[in-house]
Order: sequence, then C-alpha cells, then structure tokens
Amino acid sequence: MTFAAVIASALEPAQQAYLFEARQMQALSFAVHIPLVCFGVALPALLLFVEWLYLRTGDELYRTLARRWTRIMVALFAAGVVTGTILSFELGLLWPNFTGTFGGVFGLGFAIEGFSFFMEAIFIGIYVYGWSRLSPRAHFACGIPIALTGFTGSLMVIAVNGWMNHPTGFRLVNGKPVDVHPVQALFGNTYFWHELIHMYLAGYMVTGFVLAGAYAICRLRNRFGRYERAALAIPLAVAATASIAQVFVGDWNGREVAVAQPTKLAAFEGLPRTTSGAPVHILGWYDGNRVRAGIEIPKLLSLLAFHSTHATVQGLDAVAPADRPPVNVVRFAFQTMVGIGTFLAALSLVFLAIRIRTKRLPESTLFYWALAAAAPLSLVALIAGWVVTETGRQPWVVYRVMRTSQAVTGAGGIPVGYATLATAYLALAVGIAWVLRRLARTPLDRPDSPQPALAEPV
Repeated sequence: MTFAAVIASALEPAQQAYLFEARQMQALSFAVHIPLVCFGVALPALLLFVEWLYLRTGDELYRTLARRWTRIMVALFAAGVVTGTILSFELGLLWPNFTGTFGGVFGLGFAIEGFSFFMEAIFIGIYVYGWSRLSPRAHFACGIPIALTGFTGSLMVIAVNGWMNHPTGFRLVNGKPVDVHPVQALFGNTYFWHELIHMYLAGYMVTGFVLAGAYAICRLRNRFGRYERAALAIPLAVAATASIAQVFVGDWNGREVAVAQPTKLAAFEGLPRTTSGAPVHILGWYDGNRVRAGIEIPKLLSLLAFHSTHATVQGLDAVAPADRPPVNVVRFAFQTMVGIGTFLAALSLVFLAIRIRTKRLPESTLFYWALAAAAPLSLVALIAGWVVTETGRQPWVVYRVMRTSQAVTGAGGIPVGYATLATAYLALAVGIAWVLRRLARTPLDRPDSPQPALAEPV
C-alpha cells in the first residue's frame, strides 16, 4: 500500500460504536444552551425598553428594574459563555468529517458569530460598569450594541442550521464542495427566513413568560407592589404578542417543511403512505403502519400543508426505511410544541383582552397560576421545537448530502465524555440557580414607594 493510500484510508469516516451517545451529548449541550440564547436575544431589548422608560419619564422604578435585570443578563451571559464554548469544541471533536468537509461553506457564519460574541462581551462590561459613571443617555447608547450583537450572533448560527436543512451555495465533486458561495449558502437557503423568525419569536416568548412567571409567583404570594406589576406587565405584553404572531409563523414554517422536507412532515403526523386529503391525528403513537389511539381530523394535514383539502402529502413510504427519522420522537416533540404553543397563545389572548378592555392586569388567581406554569412550559416547547427541527432531519447532518454516521468521530471514550459533560452542566445549573436566587433576595435599590400617577405601569 502506498503512503498516499494509507493517508486516504486514515481520513475515511470511521464507524463509531458510540454514534447514539455522540448525538445525545450534542443534544444535551443544545438543550442547555438554546434557552440561554433566547435570553441573549430578548433580554437586552427588554432591558433597553425599560431604561428608555426611565429616560422618558424620570421614574426611578424603571431604573431600579433595569439595574436588576442587568444582573440577570450578566449571570445568564456568563452561563452562555460556558455552554457556547463547549458547543464549539463539540462541533469539531464529535463531528470532524462534517466540519472538515463543509467548513469552507458555513465557516463565515461562525466567524461572524465569534466576532459578535466578543463585541457583546465588551459592551456588557461597559454597560455594567457605566451605570453610575456615564450619563443616562450615554449609558443607554452603550446597551444598543448588546442587543444588536445578540441578534447577529444568533442569526449566524440559525443561518448555518438553515443551510444544514436546505444546503445550497456549493457543488459537490468527488465528495468535496467546490464553487462555494458562503453568502448564498447562509442566506440563500429557503429555510433561513422562516427558521429565523420562528426562533426569534420563541426567544421573546421564553424570556417574556419566564420573567412574567417569576413575578406571577410574587402575586400568588401576596407580594405584588408597583415594582412587581411593572416587572410582570412589560415582559408579558411582549410574550403575548410574540405568542399570537407565532401561530402564523408556525403555519408558514409547516408549509416550507412540506415542500423542502416532506419526510419530516410525514414524521410529524406519522403518515405511512403518500395520501391525497391526508388527515391529522391528535395524540396517539405510530406503530410502523399507522397512528394508534389518535383523534383523527380528516384532510387537515393537506389543508395545513398546502391550503387544499385534496392536496397530496408525501408519506414515509416515499423513502427507504434507513432514510426515515425516528417517527415517534419527532411526532411526540411536534405535538408537545404545538400543544404548549396553543396554550400560550390562548393565555396571551386572555391577557390582551383583559388588558385592552380594563387597562389593568388580570385579577384572577387562576390566571396567575397559569402564568406561573407558562414559564417552564415555554422552555419545554422551545426544546421540543429544536428536537423537531434536528431529529426530523435525521439521518442527515447535511440534508441528503452527508449522513450523521459519516460525520461522527471515530474516537472512543464518548460515554465518559457524556457523563463528564452531564456532571458539568448539573454543576452549572446549580450555580446559576444559586446566583439568581441571591439576586431575587437582594433588596431593591430604592424603597417601593407608591406613585399614584403611574400606579399601573405600561
């Protein structure tokens, strides 16, 4: 065997005995990091809005609220640094054939994401340091780059993920990408725009409901002064608006999936065969031939996917069994996401109706119990949505171009790394919970004195 042949054989994708563990390791990191991304996108914008209210009204309550939310932003940003760094290492260590083959296609996105991260870190430092050292307007201006870089950094990652779902911007010759156009690859794929908007609305939903849910618990504990009312009303108004908009974006998202990834759509429903006038089954499970114990709604899948009750929807039988995702995993995650999203949209409609009609916050204790439940449920829906997106694409890491089994590392020791990673994330979660709990118990920067003119903020 020649030297060149030895090198070529060494670079071939190895059969990984721990492919499942490598997937779970990556999934764990995503599940921990994605909620932090939501706060990185939405919390700076909410923070700037509250500080703008302070500049506009001179009301110290808004300055107090902005300063306390600044501490939350810093704590979550620090956690995001840890999880984001782990993810970047995992991308290269767990999937070297993916990054080695296609790094030239999507590398621009990660380069911009890295630049955005460093800019965000710099301005967070200035923003925190400048509360008592800069003029109010200068301090507000320093917060604008934090919101912008949080947007651009996550935008690049979403663009790469959109490309993985709908690869474009290159030609494949002998297994190697040529004629690479990075801008077209990142922004020219059909998945980019609907995935971007879907994720950003989800970010505002998660951030808004988690913040509002925390103050809803204060209301249930009969600690609901003017500060708590303002701290609940602002994020809840944003989350409610995003939840209702998400219904329409979700419809758009589903129609794009029907065209670009019909097998994923078939997994949503557990549709075994290509069908004209395909139904939707609520609940139930897929047994390999049909959905059992589900509530059937005739022709609804065709209507939702193509806006026609007689449209033909491609079934799982259109591809070989080896090219199908794990149907029940995708189906359960999809129904979880849609079910929770429907609950959040209904809760939002109730809130907005009461708010618009009475100009006040709801009085019902049941509403605040529901709002407290909405905080963890929004996180569950977020993770379920990403399970749908990523697992529904399987067995492809780059859709119909490279299989996940071809991308994975040939190294051993994955179970040890998985256990170590889980332990590290558990320690991180305990640390962040401890920090946030201490922040919650910290006395307000000023007495919660009543100001009748602004008794019902926002």
